[in-house]
Amino acid sequence: MVWKPHVTVAAVVLRDGKFLLVEEETESGLAFNQPAGHLEEGESLVDAVVREALEETAYHFVPTHLVGVYNWKHPDKDDKTYLRFAFAGELRGFEAERELDDGIVAARWLTLDEIRATQARHRSPLILRCIEDMLAGKRYPLDL
Repeated sequence: MVWKPHVTVAAVVLRDGKFLLVEEETESGLAFNQPAGHLEEGESLVDAVVREALEETAYHFVPTHLVGVYNWKHPDKDDKTYLRFAFAGELRGFEAERELDDGIVAARWLTLDEIRATQARHRSPLILRCIEDMLAGKRYPLDL
């Protein structure tokens, strides 16, 4: 078998002391994640994170910098390794009538304490790690 990581993007958004997450249906039940998803063929990483944020939250996300690149192997799925590109940015508009992607229950705004308290419901440990890296000042230019 050929090893092939799943390339994903995630939006890390902080506004008024709260972070934007999505609550979504998973095979393990309801879970929290950043607005995130898979890179599509022919798409740039920046375009992918803008698209995923809109599809999952109805917010228009404008990336300002890359927070980091993360490699995570799912502990219960031998064939699932994720290469995540996390971007921080701003929101510039909201489409209140927009239907969210299948499986997305709602966009949620949580404080850092609330995020830490709900770790058992995180889709992956990368959620908190990306937030902590952003808060620590990690930032790389989009043209990296």
